[in-house]
Amino acid sequence: MILEPNDLSETEIYKLLIGLVAPRPIALVTTLSEGGVVNGAPFSFYNVVCTDPPMLAIAVSRKEGGAYKDTARNIRRTGEFVVHVAEERLIEQINHTSCAYPSHISEVERAGLHTLPSRTIDVPLIEECKAAMECKLHQILELGNGPDTDLIIGQVVQFHIEDSIIDNGKIRVHELRPAGRLAGLDYTRLGEIFSLDRPQYHED
Repeated sequence: MILEPNDLSETEIYKLLIGLVAPRPIALVTTLSEGGVVNGAPFSFYNVVCTDPPMLAIAVSRKEGGAYKDTARNIRRTGEFVVHVAEERLIEQINHTSCAYPSHISEVERAGLHTLPSRTIDVPLIEECKAAMECKLHQILELGNGPDTDLIIGQVVQFHIEDSIIDNGKIRVHELRPAGRLAGLDYTRLGEIFSLDRPQYHED
């Protein structure tokens, strides 16, 4: 089957992309509203984009009519946010933070999660998460027709990693047990892991 994007609706394209680009890591992002409310939301259009300095990118779609979601609006105002790894054991609470609560209600509180102060920024982190990264805004790229998406690039300024999931500088992924996002309402757990040596080029 050959499909031309120009012949497809935005919804049809979205369904193809989330089905093909999978599994996707999930960033549970906390931000701080102007009134001091801790906003929390999960995003699976997310990845690491640079290591020197360490940077993460999160694509936040806009609401109908082009209005900013709480996460994008708060980051634009404060220049700060925290990214947490979405762990399998917390996935029910993390899914709850995706509810479209009004801006004056904290999704983090409604999900039964608790916060702790960050070390370098004002946005708090989530106590229950084993891994979190304090971030400061580096750049926002406006993408799409409208635009309809904010690509938020943040520099990691502090890592918070529970001792149980790190060994000699390497993350013990079986202890962290990150969850992944698929299409529709589907998620995935950490499955079989296999290793491959990277091939080396040698002149004949």
